[in-house]
Amino acid sequence: MHLRWSPLMGSSYRMLENQEQEELITVRVQDPRVQNEGSWNSYVDYKIFLHTNSKAFTAKTSCVRRRYREFVWLRKQLQRNAGLVPVPELPGKSTFFSNSDEFIEKRRQGLQHFLEKVLQNVVLLSDSQLHLFLQSQLSIPEIEACVQGRSPMTVADAILHYAMSNCGWVQEENMSSPQLAMGDQRKRMKRRISWQCGLLWSILWLLTWKVPLFLFQPHLQTGTLCSLMKGPVPPSPGRE
Repeated sequence: MHLRWSPLMGSSYRMLENQEQEELITVRVQDPRVQNEGSWNSYVDYKIFLHTNSKAFTAKTSCVRRRYREFVWLRKQLQRNAGLVPVPELPGKSTFFSNSDEFIEKRRQGLQHFLEKVLQNVVLLSDSQLHLFLQSQLSIPEIEACVQGRSPMTVADAILHYAMSNCGWVQEENMSSPQLAMGDQRKRMKRRISWQCGLLWSILWLLTWKVPLFLFQPHLQTGTLCSLMKGPVPPSPGRE
């Protein structure tokens, strides 16, 4: 018995084939945050959120934080392993006074564009260092040790360990504007308000108790205002 070919069978076959071949890789660079703020070694890092159904990835959802210096390292490694395959460019380096919100946002967009182009290239996508960069929080030396076999964990083990620790399954934040984290700004504002309230309370306490006591009791004027704040003035000799 022979089945006759029909256009309907052909279209169904093509639909099944497209469903099997269609892969989705979504990557977003967002939520820049200033680390070690106020110190000489402060820097900005970015959250990298990745969601995919591609078989090339060990974890289907991951979330890590990386700084610009690590992106520079990644591009060098990709270029070294890719040979003649061109690697996308990174956004330019910053000058000494260029850590403004506008510059950080422009860099964020450039880093996302870089990763989107990298993940579209089959050759670059096969690099193990890229997967550890995107799906684990290993440092650069740890990534190199893992790839070179100098680590007790394989690449897949390192990614799965990070994913099972619940660090890699962070849900994507729905940020209205990918500027500096609003949470950190609120914390800094609360600390500032708390400090100002404490200062105001101290001033009111001085005006309410110490200053009237100093003005209306002349025998206390032998002491200074500083001594009043520290404690009662010791009695003068002969007044006991």
